[in-house]
Amino acid sequence: MKKTVFILSAALALLAGCGQSKPEPFVRSVMLVQPANLGAESVKVFSGVVCEAGEISLGFKTPGQIALLAVKEGDYVRQGQLVATLDDADYRLGVEALQIQYDQLSDEVARLKKLYEAKNVSVNDYEKAVAGLKQLGVQLQVNRNKLDYTRLYAPMGGYVQSVNFEEAEMVDAGTPVITLLDTRRMEVEVSLPASVYLQRECIKSVSCRPFFDEGGEQMAMQVLSIAPKADGNQLYKMRLVFDGSADKRLTAGMNIEVNVRMDGGEEAGKFVLPLHAVFQEQEETYVWVLAGDSTVHKVRVELDGIDHAGRAIVASGLSGSEQVVKAGVRLLQEGEKVKAIDENVSGTNVGGLL
Repeated sequence: MKKTVFILSAALALLAGCGQSKPEPFVRSVMLVQPANLGAESVKVFSGVVCEAGEISLGFKTPGQIALLAVKEGDYVRQGQLVATLDDADYRLGVEALQIQYDQLSDEVARLKKLYEAKNVSVNDYEKAVAGLKQLGVQLQVNRNKLDYTRLYAPMGGYVQSVNFEEAEMVDAGTPVITLLDTRRMEVEVSLPASVYLQRECIKSVSCRPFFDEGGEQMAMQVLSIAPKADGNQLYKMRLVFDGSADKRLTAGMNIEVNVRMDGGEEAGKFVLPLHAVFQEQEETYVWVLAGDSTVHKVRVELDGIDHAGRAIVASGLSGSEQVVKAGVRLLQEGEKVKAIDENVSGTNVGGLL
């Protein structure tokens, strides 16, 4: 009997102890997301090609037979350097013949001038002689020019891309004999997709770096032009010029990395959130924001539609540094204390949909 009473007393004491402990309050667990800046600055990387500012086809101003080719393909020539000559024997003879005639007529005009001053020659005869001397002088100068045209000089510094004739061949006036690459200013050509071309006003800066110089310093570029017409691949050609002197190691035809830095344009200051992070109350739109004391509070926002990925575009109400409740927004209460959990997607939660 005593043993039964003891067991009953112990059970009553245990029940009394359990009745005095209070259950812990329920704390809801939530997943958080930070607003993504829709108009954030971005850098797009493309592959470009280094090219010369232009190429010049050099030819003689007069026809003749090539006597000398002073350069070969790949040579670098300086401005004013002799690159080719024609056989000038006939041109020299033409200058000498006219020079003799000019000297003879010049002596005759000098004698007629004395007679004209003594009034022994009419004014008409004297003026005809003077006009004939001037005409012969013009012909003499034309032949001297043709003689000078038998020597071809480089109009600027550059590399010889091609030599189109051999010595002893006949060429006509204006026929391209040598093609010269203008390397005074190197350019870069890059093809832009339509998505970047349509936002060309948002391009803040452009820089490039040779592929062989991985990790090297970026070289600043200036946009020279962007073609308004797409090619067969729906790409738009953009031409760039170096903002300063180009790397001496760059040569025409070399591939180069081009970095195009773009701002957000009209989307600057806007953010995107998962669509289920947004809810409405009394025709107003809100999100739950986690405070520093682990409580949630409603924040009114304004939406600007939905982006191509199905996310809500927030036009105002957020700064971008907030922690926003991602799911279960209709179960929360103002000022409710919550517990933030990591979003670890399990193998059975494909795509993180749950």
